[in-house]
Amino acid sequence: MSDHYIVISADTHAGLPSEGYREYLEARYHQAFDDFLADRQARRDELLEMNYEYITGWETENAEGLRGGFDPEQRDKELDADGVVAEVIFPDADAITGMAGPPFGAGLSAGEITDPDLAFAGAAAHNRFLVELCGHHPERRGGVGLVPITHDIERSVREIEWLAEQPGIRGVMVPTMWREHLPYNHPDYDPVWAACQAAHLPVHTHSGEAPQEEYNGNIGIYLAEAAWWPARPAWHLLFSGVFERFPELKFVVTESGAYWAADFMWKWDQYMGGGHTTKKMAALLEGKISRLPSEYFGSNIFIGASTMSKEELRRRYIIGCDVMMWGTDYPHPEGTWPHTVSRLRADFGALPVDDTADLLGLTAARCYGFDLEALRPLAERVGPTPEDLGQDPALRSDPEEVRRARWWKEDYGLGG
Repeated sequence: MSDHYIVISADTHAGLPSEGYREYLEARYHQAFDDFLADRQARRDELLEMNYEYITGWETENAEGLRGGFDPEQRDKELDADGVVAEVIFPDADAITGMAGPPFGAGLSAGEITDPDLAFAGAAAHNRFLVELCGHHPERRGGVGLVPITHDIERSVREIEWLAEQPGIRGVMVPTMWREHLPYNHPDYDPVWAACQAAHLPVHTHSGEAPQEEYNGNIGIYLAEAAWWPARPAWHLLFSGVFERFPELKFVVTESGAYWAADFMWKWDQYMGGGHTTKKMAALLEGKISRLPSEYFGSNIFIGASTMSKEELRRRYIIGCDVMMWGTDYPHPEGTWPHTVSRLRADFGALPVDDTADLLGLTAARCYGFDLEALRPLAERVGPTPEDLGQDPALRSDPEEVRRARWWKEDYGLGG
């Protein structure tokens, strides 16, 4: 292993200032786009009334760095300063007022769009911008294209096939919620999964969308459920046999934490016969899945845990260093930018270097197909070293500790 970590951020964001998407839209959508922009501006005005000092302070103090949301040269400067050599790029660069997102809300809240034409128009506009952005140094880009699969499966497959041909595109994002449409466990979506498998494009959901209409303005309810909605499609695919039909398909849950996976793994494995009360469950699942549910993590299911918590790092062997992927969330204020190295030092200082290497980049490289040899010279220039993170360079993971972490396999007699 090199002295410098290859850091791949599994969660960054990019997007034009919303008005800038006009040139990527067909003229027939311009009136609807004007209405959308007016709504966005009204929302920004409301937010400024409530939180003026914070919003203007953030935008003023970080004006240069925020330009990297759409300017590739500035973006590379910000990545370099954070010690990041490659990135996985989601939409919606402005997480505060929403003024740098795809037309019609086609990004993190895509499931809220009811008009199929607007859903695809907004997605296509962002995808064309994203392809241009990823064309600058595609070896370090991992663009995630937007595909509103709930509205039209055939049209979605065509968009996936087009995205697969573009340099630097390494995944697709589908609506987090299917709402009144077919759930993702339905076999009608098989052409979508087949296209993504053939193109080696992981499928993503990302935090953001939830049934806000049910919350009556109670933010606490949203916070309690925010991680659940993006993770939910993972078990719909798993238990409906999607990964049996498409064994090379990867599904990634991003910016929704990873803590939920630890408990789900042992409980789901228990369904496979871990005790006499679950024998009936195992019989009902027969033919749907061929492995323990936990064994799909790290091969089919991955978690872009973003600025993962210390608790998730403590539970890394249960969740899996081959499952979790760290990210800066650039340029969102809840992420680590522009103080990434100091945050890494605080969180990773006591961790073994092999675990750190996996969590910070090697797992993401495997998931997304980044060329490590192409990234290594850049890592030697900007990547942090174990000493930079306050680590003991000789500390390695204990195989016995790793084995014991998933205690339930031995306790339930479920194999290795």
